[in-house]
Amino acid sequence: MAMITNPDDFFTKGCGRCARFATTDCSTRQWIDGLNDLRRICLDVGLEETVKWAHPCYMRAGRNIAIFGAFRGDFRLSFMNAGLLVDSEGVLEPQGPNSRTPGMIRFTATQQVGEREAVIRAYLRQLMDHAEAGTRPTKTDREVDMPNELVEVLDADPELGEAFHALTPGRQRSYLLALNQAKQPSTRLARIEKFRGKIIAGKGALER
Repeated sequence: MAMITNPDDFFTKGCGRCARFATTDCSTRQWIDGLNDLRRICLDVGLEETVKWAHPCYMRAGRNIAIFGAFRGDFRLSFMNAGLLVDSEGVLEPQGPNSRTPGMIRFTATQQVGEREAVIRAYLRQLMDHAEAGTRPTKTDREVDMPNELVEVLDADPELGEAFHALTPGRQRSYLLALNQAKQPSTRLARIEKFRGKIIAGKGALER
């Protein structure tokens, strides 16, 4: 099944990653009013809309700012480079149990977007200002460095992020080692896409 490349398709059909695509059972159908509100806010503050990892992604000054995700039990607004955010309202959650930086707002009712609109706008503007200034979050020390490409993909793909953070430390390490062997960012991104199925299945990089 082909993943979407047009953002409009996400709001009318879904992401294209499963058999529920373009059916009434797609998770986007349950949360469509809230997703449309998030889209309105992102466009209203001046972000550029595109598609990355089969989800609507919003950009400023060539940098990813935020991305949407829809699941059975909730829908989410995930912020990129979340280490730069000042979470003055205490609304951010981590993507998974091993995430070091909270960077996601989770919604369990469509009206919650409207209730948090002022906060969403303020946090988007924080990251837009950082994008325009070219500032980056401070890197944290890790036993094995996590490639920037993997950090960005996990932040942008909530399903993959949850699956990766649910892996045992040894399985996580197997992916970090495999990715760090690649010299070029394009090669690392290709490997991440290749590994996606294994990560979702809870397997390590060397497992069949």
